[in-house]
Amino acid sequence: MRLRTYATSESGTPGEMDVSGAWLHAGVSTSIEVPVLTAQDRCDACGAQAYVRVELDAGELLFCAHHARKHADALARVATTIHDETARLAAAN
Repeated sequence: MRLRTYATSESGTPGEMDVSGAWLHAGVSTSIEVPVLTAQDRCDACGAQAYVRVELDAGELLFCAHHARKHADALARVATTIHDETARLAAAN
């Protein structure tokens, strides 16, 4: 991993430093744990149980499977992340 250097006392190429083994980053994971949607999470469009979380720059929206499919193209254009749990519907049957 290469990052910009902020301290001139660090070793490495001028303007960059290798932090792959640095103490500051020990034990840091790049994966983000997204909480599972529960029955308390409701669709922002109709109030049904939400199975899709759409993260935007301004916040997040929750959608049931129907409204997530209905607005999928528009959401894909503006979303930073889409967390889809609609597979749980098929697994329940």
